[in-house]
Amino acid sequence: MEFRDLKKQYEVLKPRMDAAIGQVLEDSNYISGRQVAELEQELADYVDVRHCIACANGTDALTLALMAWGIQKGDAVFVPDFTFFSSAETVAYEGATPVFTDILEDTFNMDPDSLERAIHAVLAEGKLTPKAIVTVDLFGLPADYNRIRQIADKYDLYILEDAAQGFGGVYHGKRAGSFGDLAITSFFPAKPLGCYGDGGAIFTDQKEWADLLRSLRVHGKGSDKYDNVCIGMNSRLDTLQAAILQVKFRAFKEQELAETDRIAKIYAKELKDCVKVPQIPEGLGSGWAQYSILLKDSQERNQVEAHLKEHGVPCMIYYRKGMHQQTAFKDLSCYGETFEVTTSVCSRVLSLPLSPYLTEEDQQKVIRLIREKTM
Repeated sequence: MEFRDLKKQYEVLKPRMDAAIGQVLEDSNYISGRQVAELEQELADYVDVRHCIACANGTDALTLALMAWGIQKGDAVFVPDFTFFSSAETVAYEGATPVFTDILEDTFNMDPDSLERAIHAVLAEGKLTPKAIVTVDLFGLPADYNRIRQIADKYDLYILEDAAQGFGGVYHGKRAGSFGDLAITSFFPAKPLGCYGDGGAIFTDQKEWADLLRSLRVHGKGSDKYDNVCIGMNSRLDTLQAAILQVKFRAFKEQELAETDRIAKIYAKELKDCVKVPQIPEGLGSGWAQYSILLKDSQERNQVEAHLKEHGVPCMIYYRKGMHQQTAFKDLSCYGETFEVTTSVCSRVLSLPLSPYLTEEDQQKVIRLIREKTM
């Protein structure tokens, strides 16, 4: 059994995938081939934004977005405490200060009330200038954008939507990647839409930002590659990965997203009486990067994890500690937040095997083993 079955996916997509890869090899246009621009347009159309700028990975996408806004030392950027390290690492890399907020247990996403408390605390201290909010569509589910947008507008803050896990998610009729002033996603292989290496993309409706981002991703180039108008970086999505993503994106739209959602609903139905299953608020849909349950305490989580692995079932813990507990951020102020929800979730969360290619037999085995340890 695979946690995210990329082997089965390739077996299903092999004829189209081999043809797409073969075309790139035949053309020998490995950097900035036509497939990159084609993919960018396909992704922009799907998300329903004007511009998509592909880049080398999701972390670079975050960095490029912050660079485009001129985020720097003295700026405060608000980040949920329960997320992957890069959501906050990129803020610190630009010299700015990540300020952490607690999350909501039901959705694993940023708590808007905690966000507003953190903004008030930063303003009261007077040392940093609030500039932006990094929302994270964790495990595939979009954050509470109605509330967060109200707060952002109230305090004149940018929203950077970290949809690295959220691609395919829906919030009241709109797709993940369209909610931030800038939004990013990742094409890491295990993501809902993943390539065969690293890749990422940035989404925006603003032409000025899009033009700047296209420059920044290629060493700050101007009219040609030897005309450098600003300091940028080297972060291009290569043609081979773009061709792979074109094949995968077709399958994602035609069957994979719907099939993963069907499998997630079976988990919810069969497990809701023994563990806390993911809560999907009305009007929202998840891209299902992970299917993460909550056990009653760390002891039960550890018992279930061990039981699953003993019987050959892969499972993962995302994440064992909050951002405020990371050694790299040990000197940062918590601004009065205690992060009770994050701390609790870190001790109880467990992610289960999930992919559109998970067989009924394997899923029922996972369900049976969990019920054996929790009922």
